[in-house]
Amino acid sequence: MEKNKALGAAKKGNRTPRHKEHNQPGGPKNPFGNRPTKEELIAKLKEQAEKNKSE
Repeated sequence: MEKNKALGAAKKGNRTPRHKEHNQPGGPKNPFGNRPTKEELIAKLKEQAEKNKSE
């Protein structure tokens, strides 16, 4: 009995993803170079905290 394949071994494959992520960098919803500044992020977090606090 000849064994050509190793049982339980990981498959060798090409390194392409099986699907595209909805928020992948470079996509239409998340273009490259579109990162907000730290000040914008802090302002957004504070706004959300105030909104949640008032509810």
